[in-house]
Amino acid sequence: MSKLALDYMKVPSNITSITALHKLLNLKGPSNPLISVFDFNEVQIAPETVLSAITTDFYVVALKKDCAGNKCRYGQQYYDFAEGIMYFIAPGQVLQFDDILLAEVKGFVLAVHPDFLYGYTLATQVKNYGYFAYASNEALHLSEKEEKSILDIIANIGREIEANIDAFTQDLLVANLELLLKYCDRFYNRQFLTRKKVSSDLLIKLETLLDDYFSNEKLAINGIPTVQFIADQLHLSANYLSDMLRVQTGQTTQQHIQNRLIGKAKELLSTTQLSVSEIAYQLGFEHPQSFHRLFKNRTAVSPLAFRQSFN
Repeated sequence: MSKLALDYMKVPSNITSITALHKLLNLKGPSNPLISVFDFNEVQIAPETVLSAITTDFYVVALKKDCAGNKCRYGQQYYDFAEGIMYFIAPGQVLQFDDILLAEVKGFVLAVHPDFLYGYTLATQVKNYGYFAYASNEALHLSEKEEKSILDIIANIGREIEANIDAFTQDLLVANLELLLKYCDRFYNRQFLTRKKVSSDLLIKLETLLDDYFSNEKLAINGIPTVQFIADQLHLSANYLSDMLRVQTGQTTQQHIQNRLIGKAKELLSTTQLSVSEIAYQLGFEHPQSFHRLFKNRTAVSPLAFRQSFN
């Protein structure tokens, strides 16, 4: 965390509008109150005077450049590139300022209020971009070519914001926003693929964690592990873990958990005399019907039919 010249704010301060964000950072008022792009070098306050954290009522996309060194490491791992690092913050999420705003850092901040997207499919599709729920140490690390693609789109957005408003302005801005998000999705997919060592280590940790959970009485006592529980144990955000697994294995975290449940169920059905209901409770299901439904959906046969196939 940064050393603060102001009082330390234990509760994040909520910024309700893009205009309020500009005032906080001593920027001139936004040309459009619902969408804004500004450079880090336009911010007129020293980093030590920035609040420790804020929440906003709008989306924030930030790119930092020229930040090679320990300020920009990927958690406790490594970073792929030093050219640019991107963060994505959804409305209501906490935006930490420990290294988002740094002295001598170049880059931009894009702020978009959800109201700006109303009437467009992007208003609902933006929620499908899981990286808006990633943690800050799960940032997107850009190559030089990737960074240029992003900066070209941002330049287009900036020009449209400052141009005279006409019947095409909002359509063009939303189209560029959608293009930006799709490129970021593409680059994250590349990042998952190129981080084979990190991904391999995470897969091993995931399998070890599930092995431990399914090999003792944790299922019966604590119930089926949630995706959030697994992600917390691996010190990742739930969205990042599922997206990484989907790229590496073709399955989400939830599907990995379900695969283990089905495997354990088959073991108990084929080697014990426990009733189907007893097995369901032992596997952490509150209702046997839920176990029956999952088993049949995943295997195309009922638990009882599966057991009978061994007799």
